[in-house]
Amino acid sequence: MKTRITELFGIEHPIIQGGMHFVGLAELASAVSNAGGLGIITGLTQGTPEKLANEIARCREMTDKPFGVNMTFLPALKPPDYPGLFKVIIESGVKVVETAGNNPAEWLPMLKEAGVKVIHKCTAVRHALKAERIGCDAVSVDGFECGGHPGEDDVPNFILLPRAAEELSIPFVSSGGMADGRSLVASLAMGADGMNMGTRFIATKEAPVHPNVKQALVDASELDTRLIMRGLRNTERVLNNAGVSRLLEKEKTLGANLKFEDIIPEVAGIYPRVMQEGDVEAGAWSCGMVAGLIHDIPTVQELMDRIMHEARTIINERLAGMQAA
Repeated sequence: MKTRITELFGIEHPIIQGGMHFVGLAELASAVSNAGGLGIITGLTQGTPEKLANEIARCREMTDKPFGVNMTFLPALKPPDYPGLFKVIIESGVKVVETAGNNPAEWLPMLKEAGVKVIHKCTAVRHALKAERIGCDAVSVDGFECGGHPGEDDVPNFILLPRAAEELSIPFVSSGGMADGRSLVASLAMGADGMNMGTRFIATKEAPVHPNVKQALVDASELDTRLIMRGLRNTERVLNNAGVSRLLEKEKTLGANLKFEDIIPEVAGIYPRVMQEGDVEAGAWSCGMVAGLIHDIPTVQELMDRIMHEARTIINERLAGMQAA
């Protein structure tokens, strides 16, 4: 399948693996790239330039296909060494960076000079247009259904994607609620050039997370996510669990007096406990509503082959068959 996204990134299928904390390691990124998509290493999971360099090198040993690095800009008590991390990305020869969070303008000149393509994750059309103006090569348009941070506008992809298509000139992919061939065809129909999958890729054999996490996604329905930190204007969609229930009770009790410090036990240091140790009840971890469409734990290759077969069947048989003779 040929789209502006496959052409831009030199990949076979218009499917990108989102950067996910303690999930986007070399094992998953290389598997996605080997299966024809674009795998992504999560930069901040590595934390230091030295560890990121090692992870990129590990990924290179597992694939000779293109892969990228995610760099997320979020407020932190001790900010990451962004200059060092970007220096490593460039020196390692990585040619794709996925940015998220705050405006990536500060880093674009050095990335552009090194020939790195930048795709920025946006939750609103106005943000996507800003990314286009500052020189991003593509954007990932993140609908309200997504796991992680959906922004504060609450616009789902059935509206957000066509609106992005009306306004943008650069290529964009859909993100949030993406799981299968139906997702891909629908995204293309609404003007996107491909799709970004996060939660769906966690439930694969190669995802380097505890089996409890993968089973939790299979067991969950589309009704099992919750929105937290809305009062802090840092809304996050997470899988409901005991820790999230405690957090939501605090939000209800404290109301407008809620401070981030009040929910630290349910959000700080949770990802290693969940993803590595398998304590899926520990606290808040990102999960999209797409969990309702996850029913198995295939290999990445099986998942990608299935998506592309299903997409081609929908286009060539179901939709073509609806044409009047």
